[in-house]
Amino acid sequence: MTATEHAIELTITAARAASEKKAGHIMAFDVSDQLAITDAFVLASAPNERQVQSIVDEVELKLRDLGSKPLRREGHKEGRWVLLDYGEIVVHVQHEEERQFYALERLWRDCPSIALPADVVSES
Repeated sequence: MTATEHAIELTITAARAASEKKAGHIMAFDVSDQLAITDAFVLASAPNERQVQSIVDEVELKLRDLGSKPLRREGHKEGRWVLLDYGEIVVHVQHEEERQFYALERLWRDCPSIALPADVVSES
C-alpha cells in the first residue's frame, strides 16, 4: 500500500510551508506499509524554539487552507519537538539537537522517500 494522493498533497504542502519559514533538513517518508495509523511523515528542523514555533504555525496555516486541522498537537509549548497529527500525515518539527539525537530519518530509512518539489529548499 502506498500513501494516498491526498496524503501526498498534504505532505508537499507541509514541506513547502516549512521551507517558507527556513526549516532545515526537510524530508518526507511514505510510512503506509509500516504503520496502519498514517500514510506519511514530514520531518523538519530549526536551530531554536522560536523558529520551531514559526514553522509549526505556517504548516498549520497552509494545511488549514486545504481544509485540514490537526487531530492532535504535542510539544508546542516547549518548542523542542512539535508533532502535528493530521491522520493521513504526521509532521515532526524538531529543534536541531532533538533531530540529531532521535534521528527519525534513520529509524524510517527503510520506508520510501516522498519526492519533494524543487521549491522545497532546506536550509543548512
